[in-house]
Amino acid sequence: MNVIKELVHEQQWLEAYPVMNELRTQLDQEAYLGLLREMNAEGYKMLALYEGDRIVALAGIIMLTNFYFGKHVFVYDLVTKASERSKGHGETLLEHVHQYAKDNGCKTVALESGLARVDAHRFYETKMGYNKPGFSFFKTL
Repeated sequence: MNVIKELVHEQQWLEAYPVMNELRTQLDQEAYLGLLREMNAEGYKMLALYEGDRIVALAGIIMLTNFYFGKHVFVYDLVTKASERSKGHGETLLEHVHQYAKDNGCKTVALESGLARVDAHRFYETKMGYNKPGFSFFKTL
């Protein structure tokens, strides 16, 4: 049976690192933990989908308010372990995020996805019903 849990302790974060590292390949374990401590203090939550005692998928989310979405949940990270893909884990986890957003008075769940992630875009748009209204821009300083 699959269970979704919020990971709140560093030991749990360490257990999640190999899965998150499949998405965030630039982060070594030390950088991951350092950033996660800061992000957690700012409201970031890491949700894990367990199959038995193994983490098979992760979502990193935060609840925010802004002018264009109002109160919303932003998904920073969504990753399924490579060996567990195409089994519905991402859908299960994202549906959980949708319910969490509704339960907390949010009308929108938003996320960004890299241009090269065509399979992810198909999943978000076709399977999960997300809209793609624009582009995201950033400037490295």
